[in-house]
Amino acid sequence: MNLNDFEKTDYNGLYISKVAHVTFGKKYVARFQYNKKRYVKVLGYSKKDNITKRDAISLMNTYKETIIATQEEPKIEIKNEDQSITNKEYEKLLSQNKEMKEILGNYKTLDKNIMKSGIKKIYELEELKHYQIELIKLQNYLEKENKRMIILFEGRDASGKGGAIRRITRYMNNKHYRIVALGKPNDTQRNQWFFQRYIQHFPTGGEIVLFDRSWYNRAMVEPIFGFCTHEEHEIFMEDVVNFEQDLVRQGMILIKLYFSVSKDEQKRRFDRRINDPLRQWKFSEVDMQAQDLWGEFSEKKYEMLRRTNSRSAPWHIVRSDDKFLSRIEAMKIILNSVDYDGKNYAINFEGNEKINISVQRELMQMRKSANY
Repeated sequence: MNLNDFEKTDYNGLYISKVAHVTFGKKYVARFQYNKKRYVKVLGYSKKDNITKRDAISLMNTYKETIIATQEEPKIEIKNEDQSITNKEYEKLLSQNKEMKEILGNYKTLDKNIMKSGIKKIYELEELKHYQIELIKLQNYLEKENKRMIILFEGRDASGKGGAIRRITRYMNNKHYRIVALGKPNDTQRNQWFFQRYIQHFPTGGEIVLFDRSWYNRAMVEPIFGFCTHEEHEIFMEDVVNFEQDLVRQGMILIKLYFSVSKDEQKRRFDRRINDPLRQWKFSEVDMQAQDLWGEFSEKKYEMLRRTNSRSAPWHIVRSDDKFLSRIEAMKIILNSVDYDGKNYAINFEGNEKINISVQRELMQMRKSANY
């Protein structure tokens, strides 16, 4: 088809042949540009009907609409949704899906709950790193200033003390911290001054010592299981505040953390220890009695917090049903205890009032309910 054989009509883009065909008469041609592409189409030239100009314009506009519609991104409807997505969005979803499959691997063989738990832990570990970086700065400051720090981790069995200690020390320089978890005292130690076997593990200058259970065994565990007499327990309760005040007066940074787990959550964790082969080693004979002796432990806990909380060595209560949040709060308490160099104030150091509970509030809650 030679466009020289056509001439423009008074309608933009519509052309008509200069000479009529012997059989079909004159023919119309549509010629226009869209999206930098040129389109040409013969209109209605299929039989001897001599279409009118009006018919030609109608056919031309229909053809234009068809071209425009094919150039636009078709929308793919999503069932049971009011929205729709374009091809670009759909391609993006496919790309993301492929990327996730590459990361997750053969995820269909895994339990969904395990998958969700694992992914949640990844995000939690990333958030913890901000505080773990600060703990390294704190450690460097203590070393530089030759200061000593003791952190006590107390709480019922399965309250999350060990897990918190592992997260706190995860990236610390192991030359400048020690974790102390003392077993039963031997005959020699039983005949010593009670605090003596703990004192020998105290930090030197620039060092942190983390006690996984401490001298407060005598406040709760020992009297309940008969490992000390009533008189020994009472002497401890009278002496411990002065003992800690002396430590602080001599420059020791003393932080006392009590991980407060609920009775229901403790039971859930015990059940998990029993049923999980990887955790069965954690379950002990004492654990078996912890739920039955909940009331007795609550009484001793109440007395301990009431009598041994002091201005120089206060207790910090950390609600530990949510392990991740309790670890964050424990780190905040430690970091807020010292004005170290290079503190990143962009991080949130404010205590979470639902997790970081005052002693007074904990005692009030215990008077209302024996759940903690």
